[in-house]
Amino acid sequence: MVDNEPTLSSIEDYDTLKGPKKKIVWTVIISGILIGLIFWGAKSYFGNVNDSIPVQDSITKVPGK
Repeated sequence: MVDNEPTLSSIEDYDTLKGPKKKIVWTVIISGILIGLIFWGAKSYFGNVNDSIPVQDSITKVPGK
C-alpha cells in the first residue's frame, strides 16, 4: 500500500509561507475583512428599517399535517 498523502516533513514551506502562496493568503484575509466591513456598514446604515407588516391572524392548522 503506497501512501501518497503529504506529510509535514515533506511540505517545503510548512513553517513559513513564501512567494505567491503568501500573497494569496494575505489577499484572502484582506478581502474577508473588507467584505465584513461592507456588510457591517450596510447593516448599521440600513439596519433600522421599520416597514414590517403586522399580522394578527394566528395559525390554527399547519398545511400538510
